[in-house]
Amino acid sequence: MTDTSAPSDDMKLMLRTIAMPADSNAAGDIFGGWIMARMDLAAAARTNELTDIRTVTVAVNNVRFRKPVKIGDTLSIYTSIEKVGHTSVTLKLEAWIHRGFSKLFEVVADAEFVMVAVDANDRPCPILPEKPAT
Repeated sequence: MTDTSAPSDDMKLMLRTIAMPADSNAAGDIFGGWIMARMDLAAAARTNELTDIRTVTVAVNNVRFRKPVKIGDTLSIYTSIEKVGHTSVTLKLEAWIHRGFSKLFEVVADAEFVMVAVDANDRPCPILPEKPAT
């Protein structure tokens, strides 16, 4: 992935929040786990929007933290649907920031999330209803 000035057109904004002091270490860098948690929320929101079924995270692949996030940065999580399977959805996620009090907008992290639809017993279930046999 190349760092550009904006997410690609196939990416959809799913979450935006501001990094606060409670989310940082002593140096003022935001914890990677805080960023991943926001990415997980965005993946769940996008998948649930697509499927109308409860989904759970089963895998997070190829996580890259490219640049630090600082207190006061606005974090935006963008998603794109990469693959829809029988019970799973694979998404590409990018975390972008508006650097606090500046015009800088840059990608700071990216990952692939795999979400699985589950039934009331927490077992994988089909994402789309089965078509009746004709």
